[in-house]
Amino acid sequence: MNEGRALGLGLSAVLLWSTVATAFKLTLAQFTPIQMLTVACIVSALALLAICCWQGKRQLIVPTLIANPGYYLLLGLINPLAYYLILFKAYDLLPASQAQAINYSWAITLTLMAALFLGQKIRVQDWIACVLSYFGVVVIATKGDVLGLQFDSPLGVGLALISTLLWAGYWILNTKNKADPVVGVLLGFVIAIPFAIAISLYEGAAWNAITASGWAAVTYVGLFEMGITFVLWLSALKNTHNTARISNLIFVSPFVSLILLATIIDEQIHPTTLIGLVLIITGLVIQQFKRKRSKLAAEKA
Repeated sequence: MNEGRALGLGLSAVLLWSTVATAFKLTLAQFTPIQMLTVACIVSALALLAICCWQGKRQLIVPTLIANPGYYLLLGLINPLAYYLILFKAYDLLPASQAQAINYSWAITLTLMAALFLGQKIRVQDWIACVLSYFGVVVIATKGDVLGLQFDSPLGVGLALISTLLWAGYWILNTKNKADPVVGVLLGFVIAIPFAIAISLYEGAAWNAITASGWAAVTYVGLFEMGITFVLWLSALKNTHNTARISNLIFVSPFVSLILLATIIDEQIHPTTLIGLVLIITGLVIQQFKRKRSKLAAEKA
C-alpha cells in the first residue's frame, strides 16, 4: 500500500469530477444530450480500451462478455445509456449548480434501494440522512420556497432525481459482478454505443455546426467524467489501508464544482443551492459516521 500515492490519485479524481458540471454546460451549448452521449461514449470506450491494454487485461474483454451477455446488456442500457442521457437532459433544463447538487443525492437513493432489493436494514441514522438530503433537494429545486413548491423546471428536477435511481440501480446490479471493474465498465460503453448512434440518427440533429471548442468539451467529458477518472478512483482505493479517508475526499467535489461554475461560465449560484447542498452533504456524512461506528463495534467484538 502507498498512502501518499492513494491520496494523490484520490485528489486527482475528485478535482477532475469537480470540473464535469462546467464541461457538461459548455458541451450542451453545442450538442443535444444524445449527441453528447454518443461522442462521449466513444471517447470513453477508446480510453478504457487503451487502459485495459496497458494493464494487460485485453484478453479478458471478450470472455467476460460471452460469460454473461444478457447481464452486460442490461448494465450498458442502464449506464451509460439511460443514466447519462437523462442526466444530460437534466443539465440541459436546469442550472448546472442545481442539477449536480440534486444528482449528488444518489447515495441516499442507494440506501433505500439496497433495503428494497438487497434486504439491507435501514437504521435510524439512514432515515435522518434521507430526510436531510431530500429536504436539501427540495430547497435547491424550489430556491427556498419550500412551502410553495414552485419549480423552475419540474421536468429537469424529475430527470435529475430519476438519474439517481438509475445510478443506484446500476451499482446494486454491480454487487453481483465478479469481473474486473475496468473491463466491466468498458463493456457497458461498448454496448451502449450502437444504441446511442441509432437514437442520434433517429433524432436527426445536425453535426455540421459544432465548433472545435465543442468537440474539445465533449472529448473532455468522455475522458474525465466517464473514463480515466473512474480508473484513478479505483487505483486510489487499491493503494490505501484507509478507504474511508479516501472516500471522504468526494465531499469536496460539489463545492469546488460550484466555484468553477461561477468562475468559468459565470453561472449565478443561488444561495439556497449552497444551503441545500450542505443539507445533502450533512446527510451523507451522517451515513458515513454510522458505518464507521458499526465497523469499530465489529472490530472490538
